[in-house]
Amino acid sequence: MNGKELAKELLWEAPHIAKKAPALKEAAYAFCEDYKEFLDRGKTERECVKEAVRLLCVAGYEQFDKKKPYRPGDKVYWNNRGKALVASTIGSLPLENGVRMNGAHIDSPRLDLKPNPLFEKCEIAYLKPHYYGGIRKYQWGTVPLAMHGVVMRSDKEAVEISIGEADGEPRFCVTDLLPHLASEQNGRKLSEGLKGEELNIFVASLPFYEDEEDDKLKNLVKLMAMKLLNEAYGITEKDFTRAEIEFVPAYRAMDIGLDRSLVGAYGQDDRVCAYTALRAELEAKTPAHTTLTILADKEEIGSVGNTGLNSDFVRHILEELSGNQNADLGLVLQNSICLSSDVNAAYDPTFPAVYEERNSSYINHGCVLTKYTGARGKAGSSDASAETMGKVIALLEAEGVFWQTGELGAVDAGGGGTIAQFVAKLNVDVVDVGVPILSMHAPFELAAKLDIYSAYRAFSAFYK
Repeated sequence: MNGKELAKELLWEAPHIAKKAPALKEAAYAFCEDYKEFLDRGKTERECVKEAVRLLCVAGYEQFDKKKPYRPGDKVYWNNRGKALVASTIGSLPLENGVRMNGAHIDSPRLDLKPNPLFEKCEIAYLKPHYYGGIRKYQWGTVPLAMHGVVMRSDKEAVEISIGEADGEPRFCVTDLLPHLASEQNGRKLSEGLKGEELNIFVASLPFYEDEEDDKLKNLVKLMAMKLLNEAYGITEKDFTRAEIEFVPAYRAMDIGLDRSLVGAYGQDDRVCAYTALRAELEAKTPAHTTLTILADKEEIGSVGNTGLNSDFVRHILEELSGNQNADLGLVLQNSICLSSDVNAAYDPTFPAVYEERNSSYINHGCVLTKYTGARGKAGSSDASAETMGKVIALLEAEGVFWQTGELGAVDAGGGGTIAQFVAKLNVDVVDVGVPILSMHAPFELAAKLDIYSAYRAFSAFYK
């Protein structure tokens, strides 16, 4: 055996999909058209759940009823407070053989409003946000923003707000300094280019003015802003204390590059995995193992709260499902396997110092298996076992899915976590699988269509 033959047998690297399987391009591009629509309809976790429920109902899913017997092929879902969702297709094997779980998150970094957000200064009305998740604050200045959320009015009616997405609607903006006057600001650390309390969102500049009597009033621009919101939604300033209002980039998802090879959009971390997991769930017909597709909230701030995975809501769902199927929950959990479907940082050749090239993921090389996340000495990681890695890789290769491995940057360059550690607490084998992303956590992120399609094929293979 010569060196070339030996290298082919013993060595390996993930190929560029467009070189190895150019025929996949057409299918990947077509798949991403629906994906872009999903991104535009789901700018918040609530909107993602709403759109996912719509798709599930069209496909014949029904809300789970613990008193109803379910048979292989039946499709059910659980809606957790309108902010997290679990969908399932009953498998042909007994539940105690384990379920195939796939968990992604549907929250993304953004600007949340404070409980008392509206103020006026120098005849300009602003809304004061508290940023959510790991953002680079300077990136949010001069970006057109849309207002989304829900308000519980004093009459106990829930009102949904959406301003800035439809053509002809106004947008909002955080201002920044002109370079001519930014000498002091230029001396700040990049992380303080815009400080948290400088992320004031411009909302109005014209005063309410009916007659001279109004000259006696203060904050007339604030009053005008509140009047407009009241006319549109029937809310008052006090109702902000009963609201969840988020400001997100007003961009629509779009193709990037002369070759249209990338999708550019807000919130692809982690809605790219949420959508591909949901599509795989919708298309699961007669799986051997019961599927459990989880779209979770609050991952960006530690999976906290009763809609995040560091709570018991998924365990409670599995208890209900086990009771319905007369299965022992302990056996169900220990025999299950989960994909923690989250994105990884794609290698960016503009910033090579923070990556370790041999252990980075690359765009157009397929979905990425991340054995462990965390920071420094794997802090905050569940670290998938060799057996788990072997099972998942075998599933992918049996279906010809393109995959690669990757870490979240060089060892001491930073790090991050996913939902994997919380799934592992259930005594479930878990490994991270997702899509490489450029400009992760920015208001506008990039993902390759071939990688998106590979993730979908990976999740379909996992459920097959």
